[in-house]
Amino acid sequence: MALGDHIKTRRAGGLYTHHGIDMGDGTVVHFSGDPVNHRDAIVCRVSMDEFLQGDPLILVDHREPVLPGGETARMAESLIGTRGYHPLINNCEHFTTYCKTGRKDSAQSRRFIKAAITAGMTAIAVGAHVVRRLNSRSGQRGAQSLAQTLQQLKKRQKRT
Repeated sequence: MALGDHIKTRRAGGLYTHHGIDMGDGTVVHFSGDPVNHRDAIVCRVSMDEFLQGDPLILVDHREPVLPGGETARMAESLIGTRGYHPLINNCEHFTTYCKTGRKDSAQSRRFIKAAITAGMTAIAVGAHVVRRLNSRSGQRGAQSLAQTLQQLKKRQKRT
């Protein structure tokens, strides 16, 4: 490991990764928040052991140009005390990528957002299929709106 390296480790059995900047002296600067408990999250400096929590260290290799290690470390150190963690738009990966490259980015967030959009689109498609089936079973034909169908379902539920 070297001063200014972007490092990460797995959390929650590999469900997500936690990122930090190696300060070259056995400490790491990182955004302390996690996806569930982030109200008190703050950029802070901790020991490498505290950062890793017994999990293996992974060196992040950036494909785009990166800042020199010393500059990356100075950037990370200058942000100690910063708050405003958000799991999708300002997380530990955004912080470390910014320190290393000068731009905020999080591949984890992009994957999560893509999965959420896919799930939403699937739910819409399934909902449309259910509405078509309900319409055909009740003998109704044509283009009945989703709102009308939902109103009818509510009425049926009240009767039972």
